[in-house]
Amino acid sequence: MLTRTEPRTRHLRSLTPHGFHRVVYYEWGDAGNPAVVVCVHGVGRNGRDFDVLGEALAPTHRVLAVDMPGRGQSDWLADPMEYVFPVYLTTLTALIAASGADTIDWVGTSMGGLLGIVAAAQPNAPVGRLVVNDVGPFVEPAALVRIGSYFGTDRSFATFVEYEAYVREISAPFGPLTDAQWEHLARTNGRQREDGRWTVGYDPRVAVPFQSQPTPPDLWPQWDAIRCPTLVLRGAVSDLLSPATARQMSERGPRARVIEFAGVGHAPMLLDANQIEPVMAFLRNV
Repeated sequence: MLTRTEPRTRHLRSLTPHGFHRVVYYEWGDAGNPAVVVCVHGVGRNGRDFDVLGEALAPTHRVLAVDMPGRGQSDWLADPMEYVFPVYLTTLTALIAASGADTIDWVGTSMGGLLGIVAAAQPNAPVGRLVVNDVGPFVEPAALVRIGSYFGTDRSFATFVEYEAYVREISAPFGPLTDAQWEHLARTNGRQREDGRWTVGYDPRVAVPFQSQPTPPDLWPQWDAIRCPTLVLRGAVSDLLSPATARQMSERGPRARVIEFAGVGHAPMLLDANQIEPVMAFLRNV
């Protein structure tokens, strides 16, 4: 077991042009604690990626990790073209409102980091401290090609063991994880169908907008507008966040502190003390 306690499972309703949908999120810590951290996962992941971080922060923070629409236990959307940033930001605005906090801290991995950059750049943003995990205002196109080679494919596997082997293959850039960590990532991000076969834990149509956008947006104007304290995490061999982009992130906008993790690509999964402790220290402002 990677964690000692299961998170509390909550839900809210968010809105798209096709109506309301159910959004699930997970909670650690005292439900009355005003110090709130919102955790947002990568494009093909879900909120359970933050199980270890959530438990580690629970003594000092209330941690909310969301299953974005189409992922995990959250509803799949009626129109796949609604799997886009405006809908995701609406979802996250609803989550922040549901938290009751005036100001929140944000931890975002990959897609979740991009959403954090956009949110923190807005006037009167409620983001007090921002952690951006292995992503930046410029995303390396080669990494998107790699992710696009498997993202959204509707493969299924006869057994969980076969599914976990597939997860290890496509997620090798996560770095040298233990068997227990791989099992946790596969089980919490997998889905067993009614016929007993295992597949990815998201709506394969999530990839439709991803595949239709040949080049990622340039978010340097948003980065330059951020004023809150910011920490950037980078896998030292990441193919998505280049050393040059990370260096610029330390020199522009919020002038983030950048921490690299040796032997890790895209993205650090925040499952061990080496990766979690700098995040805890930053969020606790120590």
